[in-house]
Amino acid sequence: MGLCSLVIGLFYGVTAGYSRTIVDNIMMRIVDYLYGFPSLIVVILLQVYVKALGKRGAGGIAGALLALDKALGGLLFLFIVLGMLNWLQMARIARGLVLSLKRSEFIDSARAVGASHMRIIFKHILPNILGPCIVAVCMEVPGYIFTEAFLSFLGLGVNPPIPSWGIMIAETYTTLRSNPILILGPAFALSMTTLAFNFLGDGIRDALDPRMRGARALKW
Repeated sequence: MGLCSLVIGLFYGVTAGYSRTIVDNIMMRIVDYLYGFPSLIVVILLQVYVKALGKRGAGGIAGALLALDKALGGLLFLFIVLGMLNWLQMARIARGLVLSLKRSEFIDSARAVGASHMRIIFKHILPNILGPCIVAVCMEVPGYIFTEAFLSFLGLGVNPPIPSWGIMIAETYTTLRSNPILILGPAFALSMTTLAFNFLGDGIRDALDPRMRGARALKW
């Protein structure tokens, strides 16, 4: 999920940020338009469609993808759907970083010596924006985990017997009054995992941020 949103968001954001003003405005208005769609409802509708298509059966490439999705317990289309709908924020981050970098002196120097646009993008821009974008993806992982658990709780996520905290919570939800301790295990594991990924994102941000490295050097 994170890799899919990172690749799509980087491609779109770098293209928009490095292009002319008219192209940039058109591409970002498309992003603003897509932001108006409720992503969770779209994910639910797509998952309902995929589940119904899997029960009905299909041939060709769609049938092969459905067979692979079934073999993976329903994870394939879940990852694809979440990744394709969560690239918008990544595109905005990448565009903002590119806009700030393409006015830098080293970019002007690369243009002055005759470097092509592709060389400037892959040699000078991408290496400098990849770190913050990876940090942003790590900070989005808790949202992916909660979304998967919510969809599995509704029966639209992974297929049993693939383990999922959402399925475990759904199975123990009926015993909430009679034996509430059963729901604490998966709920606690879900909360601790999302908290751990938040700490991981903070750690990666500190490791990749030169200003934080300078602050740690002064501290030592």
